[in-house]
Amino acid sequence: MDIEYRDDPNPGNEALNALWANAWHDPSSRNFSPILARSLAHVGAFAGMRLVGFVNVAWDGGIHAFILDTCVDPEFRRRGVATNLVERAKMLARQRGAEWLHVDFEPHLTGFYRKLGFAATEAGLIRLRD
Repeated sequence: MDIEYRDDPNPGNEALNALWANAWHDPSSRNFSPILARSLAHVGAFAGMRLVGFVNVAWDGGIHAFILDTCVDPEFRRRGVATNLVERAKMLARQRGAEWLHVDFEPHLTGFYRKLGFAATEAGLIRLRD
């Protein structure tokens, strides 16, 4: 099945929650509207009408943008979907004025993000809720 990539598709909470449940094994429902309203961009991957991949580009309102929530339905992994999502997100962030694109990721994703041109940097993280 062909995959179609759409810029800023606003797929809706139902589609995003269904993808999250499959990709992250997270059945909790959330409202994505306020998140996407503040994003610099987001990209959806669709198989027909079904959302099968997603990436969000948050930003600071200036020159820094941030890749968040790259995910692909397990049924569609290993087909280049995540690569295409991030490449498209990079292009959109550049076109919309970002000068720097940041991403945080778990160690097992290092090779994936290095292949996409992301360099190693030092960063910090603190959990604010238990």
